[in-house]
Amino acid sequence: MIDPVIVASGHTYDRNSIARWINSGHHTCPKSGQRLIHMALIPNYALKSLVHQWCQDNNVSLLDDHSSSEHSSSKTKTSSSSTAGAVDHISVTKSAAEAAKMTAEFLVGKLAMGSTEIQNQAAYELRLLAKTGMDNRRVIAEAGAIPFLTSLLRSSDARIQENAVTALLNLSIYDNNKVLITASGGAVDSIITVLETGKTMEARENAAAAIFSLSMIDGYKVSIGGRPRAIPALLGLLKEGTTAGKRDAASALFNLAVYNANKAGVVGGGAVPLLIEALMDDKAGITDDALAVLALLLGCGEGLEQMRKSRILVPLLVDLLRFGSAKGKENAITLLLGLCKDGGEEVARRLLMNPRSIPCLQSLSSDGSLKARRKADALLRLLNRCCSHSQHSVNMGN
Repeated sequence: MIDPVIVASGHTYDRNSIARWINSGHHTCPKSGQRLIHMALIPNYALKSLVHQWCQDNNVSLLDDHSSSEHSSSKTKTSSSSTAGAVDHISVTKSAAEAAKMTAEFLVGKLAMGSTEIQNQAAYELRLLAKTGMDNRRVIAEAGAIPFLTSLLRSSDARIQENAVTALLNLSIYDNNKVLITASGGAVDSIITVLETGKTMEARENAAAAIFSLSMIDGYKVSIGGRPRAIPALLGLLKEGTTAGKRDAASALFNLAVYNANKAGVVGGGAVPLLIEALMDDKAGITDDALAVLALLLGCGEGLEQMRKSRILVPLLVDLLRFGSAKGKENAITLLLGLCKDGGEEVARRLLMNPRSIPCLQSLSSDGSLKARRKADALLRLLNRCCSHSQHSVNMGN
């Protein structure tokens, strides 16, 4: 690969090879099968620089390879159109897989032995390669990238750190790599360190996304949540991050809080007031995410009490019954029902005093999703009992 280019799908190919593929009438990516929305070939300067560096290091003449490639291209152009149209998709796909493997091995070698600039370029290329397809994620891990990327998380170079943590995030989408990453010495702790004190906000956000991805496996909810810095670091990003960062943090907290033992740590770290604050901030853009985490924290006694003591949560939830998304309405009604039952009489009374609550519940009871309708009906019955009990107490007093 002398002249690497990027096609519309994000995959990288040798210019002459992909040009022959396109010129033969194909309009899809050989690797993914995705239809190409445009036929532009974008130079991949970072990979080209690495290829040139490798050729220099190994005394390989680029001129000879380029001449050979041009000669091959010339022969192809003079061949019959029927031959050009007979490109075998299977062989091209196989060649793409072999090229991905060779590229991964080449880039991992640069991670291991290159200069700082070469390491950064290699980490960036692995980040891109791992973004496009499970096969790429597999071959990158098989090439031994994970330990080297883990070591680069401690780099003082912000670019290297960001590219390394993002590459690990992309690799973690493949479930087998989740195992390899958590087993790699210090990888999870290093990701948490980037989450806490990463040199760029994007690095911190992608570290949170990596925690979310790894915690998709139940056993890792336990091991990650049990690390004393993990939950506070996520809460820090929930407070300080961009919209994307807050969403990544909330998603990771949700995953961890699915495991009951982690709920106390999430609540103890101050999650409830932060999540309620997120509900009040339209610009935060994480209303549904915050509601989902709060609904989970109903299962923690301390979390339930903190929510019951909040004077602003009930009015917020009533408004969300009116204006929230379908999923938001489900979580809002889940929260209201959980807050009102089993000792939540005070919350029920506050809800009854809100003039919008009953109309909103009746509307949800008739027009909401099946789950929302059931919970709205249950809450209406509970409020009716609360109202009857209050009236009975008044009559007894008279």
